[in-house]
Amino acid sequence: MTLNLDLEESLWARGLSRVAGVDEVGRGPLAGPVVAAAVVLNRDAIPEGLNDSKKLSAKRRDFLVPLLRQSALVGIGQASVEEIDELNILQASLLAMRRAVADLPVVPDHLLIDGNRLPTELPCPATPIVGGDGRSPSIAAASIVAKNWRDDVMKKAATQFPGYGWETNAGYPTKCHKSALRDLGVTPLHRRSFAPVRDILWQAKNSSV
Repeated sequence: MTLNLDLEESLWARGLSRVAGVDEVGRGPLAGPVVAAAVVLNRDAIPEGLNDSKKLSAKRRDFLVPLLRQSALVGIGQASVEEIDELNILQASLLAMRRAVADLPVVPDHLLIDGNRLPTELPCPATPIVGGDGRSPSIAAASIVAKNWRDDVMKKAATQFPGYGWETNAGYPTKCHKSALRDLGVTPLHRRSFAPVRDILWQAKNSSV
């Protein structure tokens, strides 16, 4: 699979000019929201170097996001820790995607959504694309915007809850984060339905009995 405009061009050729790529980040962390972005690229001003956000450095993402903000239409959506715990991470991710699409300044003609599942109640037809962030520039752009947005959220959260390393690990279960979780305890931003957090809460509850 290679990153090219084949998916977009097949839709543009059908007169569907507003094609939005949709992706989410943050399924794996122990803390913080799951964030999605929807991006409608301007086919005449697509920034060079778009790729799956996981394959780009933070410096490269920081360079690309302002270019996307200038040339493309962007929507952001997120689902809170409480929603993740209530719904489960898959349903919360789909909810964040739906919110990102709703946040676009226009109603898109078609959605290209990363993964094999589609959110419900979408405003237009959509196609699930497995590995989409490595195939579609629109989805790659969404992954970059969502990744940077979520990283910024976690950097701000790190100032409120220092010691967990969120400014560098973004809430993912690194050795530092798990160690701090044991030493400092569970914060309101931790996902209580995730096993490492749930286990620590269970141990704390039983040790106090």
